[in-house]
Amino acid sequence: MRPLTSVGMAILGSGVIAITYGLARFVFGLFLPAMRDEMTIRPAMAGIIGALPFLSFVIAIIAAPAITRFLGVRQTAVVAIVLSMTGLIMIALAPSSPILAGGVLICGLSTGLSSPVMAEAVYRIVPASLRGRVNAITNAGTSVGIAFAMPAVLIWAEAWRSAYIGFAVLAALGAMGALYYLPREQRDVEQPQRREALSSVAPWQWFSMARLSGLAALTGVASAAYWVFAPDAVMTGGGMASSQAAWMWLAVGVGGLAGGSAGDLIARFGAVATHAGGLVVIAAALALLALDPSNFLQALLSAALFGAGYMTLTGFYLIRGTEIMLDTPSLGPVPPLLATSIGQIMGSPLAGWLVGSQGYNATFTIFAALSLGVSALGVWLLHRYI
Repeated sequence: MRPLTSVGMAILGSGVIAITYGLARFVFGLFLPAMRDEMTIRPAMAGIIGALPFLSFVIAIIAAPAITRFLGVRQTAVVAIVLSMTGLIMIALAPSSPILAGGVLICGLSTGLSSPVMAEAVYRIVPASLRGRVNAITNAGTSVGIAFAMPAVLIWAEAWRSAYIGFAVLAALGAMGALYYLPREQRDVEQPQRREALSSVAPWQWFSMARLSGLAALTGVASAAYWVFAPDAVMTGGGMASSQAAWMWLAVGVGGLAGGSAGDLIARFGAVATHAGGLVVIAAALALLALDPSNFLQALLSAALFGAGYMTLTGFYLIRGTEIMLDTPSLGPVPPLLATSIGQIMGSPLAGWLVGSQGYNATFTIFAALSLGVSALGVWLLHRYI
């Protein structure tokens, strides 16, 4: 193992998140139209399958702190990436929608493990003054993975199986990088201190975490429609080609790089403004897509705004969670990111039902209004309680 610098940790961490979140979890929506055509998947069923990685994420992220303590940082990170590789291969080779759903479910497990273990790695490697920035950059790795999917779609077009095989190869390379660079566990020194720190968490910390997680859950609901149905909306509802949808997903990834500045935004503008601004940006993205899903330039702007808003918010929840649970960094991201996923579990089938019954325009309008409502609620909660 070679010791990592703060810059090295940011690069490796963002790479791991790019694989587990960007490629294994969120790119699914981009390839969904081709999958639906090949396997004859209805919108309601697509919404249920789209909720599966969020469901498995919930299971994995609850277990992640204990798994990290048992296996150590290096082994847990490798397990997370290997799970993503397994799920990607299952998707690539799926002969039917149940096998496809199983692969999607396994991909969600990898995301649930990766965020807490990367937060733990940052805690061990990065000086305290830089942890917020490095955590935000690591979290923004999702955007890198999403952006990478764009050339994959252009190269393979409708051959989504080939794309997923390529993603699995990248996951194998990521597992080797984590195995080589991440630190081993120091059980004798670290673990008794961590158990003592966990037992001494104050009531105000749980109180603050509960409110932060409530907002995260509502953000998850509001964002679910975009992740699962935005490409479907512009291709099925707007008549765009798959290559145009690929450019849109590139815009999501590029816009999402703004999430790497979440720590700096909190320091400069405060938690209230950063959180409210992120949700207003998501609402604008949803509204733009609802207005005209056939307008390519408008769709690109919508995608960039969504990426920026969503990654800023997830970076916000990650940073605030680790700040609240300062002495237990692998636990800090768990409640808010868990809540985000629970919200997406509820939002994804809801969006699928609305698409099937009301259409794309009405669905995205409803979710835009929800985002504005969560923004207003966040102003009140963050100002008074968190």
